[in-house]
Amino acid sequence: MLHQQHFQTGSLYSRSGTRKYLTPAERERFIAAAQAHPRQEVRLLCLTLAYTGCRISEALALTTTSIETQDGFIALRSLKRRNRAVVIREVPMPLWLLGELIALSRIRSGEADALLWPLSRSRAWTLVKAVMVAAGISNGAHATPKGLRHGYGLHAIRSGVPINLVQRWLGHARLATTAIYLQAMGSEEREIAARMWLSSREAAYHETISYDYPPTGLK
Repeated sequence: MLHQQHFQTGSLYSRSGTRKYLTPAERERFIAAAQAHPRQEVRLLCLTLAYTGCRISEALALTTTSIETQDGFIALRSLKRRNRAVVIREVPMPLWLLGELIALSRIRSGEADALLWPLSRSRAWTLVKAVMVAAGISNGAHATPKGLRHGYGLHAIRSGVPINLVQRWLGHARLATTAIYLQAMGSEEREIAARMWLSSREAAYHETISYDYPPTGLK
């Protein structure tokens, strides 16, 4: 649902009105497709994007020293900053995924502070897109790494994470940017609408109406 979206850069919809985020079902399919990928580096890149909501350039900047397994987070360098100041944000991750990243970091340990994914941005983007296609997400503005980032933001808000924490985890400079995730309809809003539709007067109407199709007497 679009609500009263103005199609600014931070909108969840494109100028043509198509959504730019993965739905919960699409996000689950993407994670399943990533977990099934035979290549460790591709699998872990996709899962890192899905479980942190980071930008693909931020994932590619991660090094072997970015992982904090004891405290359960990964240190991301926020790269989209107008003043170019270096900002490091700590984003929590599942311990099982941090363990797999540690295993990858040991492979990269030939040099100090080595990149976890020594890939170009275009190559990483292509690899993530291929996993999306495998998950049945192949067309539209949402079928991109940015759509995965938006899907993370929505998943966090719908899971009850306070908006200030979502802002910090996503690396947004302004809370207004994070607030776009409050505009997408969730299950609670649908349940409230359903209660409205099933008010006493409407419930009585539904009990009397026939749902036979085609209606009697029509050909």
